[in-house]
Amino acid sequence: MRLLAAWIVAATLLAPAALLAHESSLGVLELREVRQGAYVGRWTMEPTIGAARVDLRAPPHCFLRMPQLECGAKGLVGAMTIGNLGSRMSAALIKIVPLQGEARSYTITSANPTVSILGPEAPTLESWMALGATYLNFGVDHILLGADHLLFVFGLIWIVGIGRRLVSTITAFTIGHSISLAAAAFGVIGVPERPLNACIALSIVFVGVEIVKQRRGEAGLTARYPWAVAGGFGLVHGIGFASALAGLGIERRLLPAALAFFNIGVEIGQLAFVLLTLALIWAHRRLGAVVPGSRDLLPGYAIGSIAAFWFIGRLLRVLAID
Repeated sequence: MRLLAAWIVAATLLAPAALLAHESSLGVLELREVRQGAYVGRWTMEPTIGAARVDLRAPPHCFLRMPQLECGAKGLVGAMTIGNLGSRMSAALIKIVPLQGEARSYTITSANPTVSILGPEAPTLESWMALGATYLNFGVDHILLGADHLLFVFGLIWIVGIGRRLVSTITAFTIGHSISLAAAAFGVIGVPERPLNACIALSIVFVGVEIVKQRRGEAGLTARYPWAVAGGFGLVHGIGFASALAGLGIERRLLPAALAFFNIGVEIGQLAFVLLTLALIWAHRRLGAVVPGSRDLLPGYAIGSIAAFWFIGRLLRVLAID
């Protein structure tokens, strides 16, 4: 069990993305219409790996030389492609801002590098399916690459153990972050990203302290009311999930579907992590390994120390002392 904890904790420690938390590899290309059929393009959210060598292709009747895009009287309609996407970013969003009317957004992935720009018409079944596939995958990627969220879930598993209490705890965490994710995505609540990330790290420190208390024979708050702690901190983590969707320029009419698929993807990734952790615990026990006694404080100290390191780093970012 000690080796299992060390393996998972070390994996999170070696993930540099955890300090930066929810800064994603999703690129956002804004095409703003400056006159009829003429657009100016710019990356409003740079992908973390860089976007210099992605292959952007406009419809055949358009002339593209970034940042200029000329489509004439016909306007920006037709097939638009971003090639060489997979090695640069996980996905890309094209946001079109017309002279009149609402902005429109289209998502592109390496598996589906081409999107049909249809103008202001209603979304088709094909576009809904593409939207679902994109945000489902984006949700899975976000949770599995979010070392802070996974470390928090691992801490909960360590405290409550295997059984019905674990089911209720994970369910409470899911409900909590689903509620706040929806509220933040629709603008009902809003928290600055950097202070929020510091609070998320602090929640993991709390879980680490709770593990130490439990190993010392004390009944901490999480051990007594795991569902309440998981649900409460789930509200905080859910706002963090919502930050992954912030700035993408998703149309209001498409936001409910994008949010639903993204949340489903998050749940799939979270469930996969829980099942993997339980499988490793089961395998460890089948091998006859000795489970540490109540005096073993290593997991709690390790989780708390890593989270404290994240908290300090994120706090310095809040204070702009990078």
